[in-house]
Amino acid sequence: MRFRERYDALTLLLIVLCYGAWGGLVFGAFSLPEWFSALLLIPVITFHSSLQHEIIHGHPFQTTWLNDLLAILPLGLFLPYPRYRDAHLAHHQKARIGDPLDDPESWYLTADKWEQMPGWLKALFTANNILVGRMLLGPLLGTATLFFRDVQAIKNGRLSLLTVWGLHFLSLALLLTAVAVWGSISVGSYLACAYLGMSILMIRTFLEHQAHKTMRGRSVIIEDKGVLSMLFLNNNLHAVHHAYPALAWYRLPGFFKRNRERFLEMNTGYYFKNYGDIIRKYAFSAKEPVIYPLDRDTGGV
Repeated sequence: MRFRERYDALTLLLIVLCYGAWGGLVFGAFSLPEWFSALLLIPVITFHSSLQHEIIHGHPFQTTWLNDLLAILPLGLFLPYPRYRDAHLAHHQKARIGDPLDDPESWYLTADKWEQMPGWLKALFTANNILVGRMLLGPLLGTATLFFRDVQAIKNGRLSLLTVWGLHFLSLALLLTAVAVWGSISVGSYLACAYLGMSILMIRTFLEHQAHKTMRGRSVIIEDKGVLSMLFLNNNLHAVHHAYPALAWYRLPGFFKRNRERFLEMNTGYYFKNYGDIIRKYAFSAKEPVIYPLDRDTGGV
């Protein structure tokens, strides 16, 4: 049980506090009104996803199975942790970040897939391409896309995914049963909190990447130091994270500060001052087209 590095004890402390806050809010340890417990639970679920992201990148322990054990509980309900882990690691290993045929975390669609979609689904993906739409629809569309992609993969013989999803649904059943029997909030309230927790996460993922002709220009830097930055464990410095994915969350701000001009030059100025700027600019405006705009033969270098 050796830490990855000395200060990862802080990461472990945050994990313990997150689960403690979750348990206290869900099972009434804090003796709060249900509506207030539910309100506080939303960012706790968002923060749990940020901790899962940190765990995927090898913190706090050197032992992978022990890290995975810390992240496996599906507090946010929607994604099986093993699928999140595998998709995210594949995302980091792909040269063509954002390419819908290479990057499992891409929100872009190919022109062929777009043409095959019915009108109502095109309307959903178009609405999903503005920030407010992403917050309202992103958790549903993202989860459904992964689920049906995995169903097709299972049909094609990748039976290990059947086990992953089966265990996930079993975990969900046990968790929601515990909420129904012992919880101080209703199952309906918990479902709403999980969805809204994922909605907050969509603020981070909305423009983490752009379709740029160079790979270095595809990851954003948002120089935010507020509540959302803390909630996302400094992953707003996303270009830094992609350049050094093993760098712990508590090292990102200092490392960026020491190398600020280098990173801004490296990512071709894909930069925002804070999340307030992003909300004002893109709340009701699309950042980019739904269809992947780059030529796949030349857009991955």
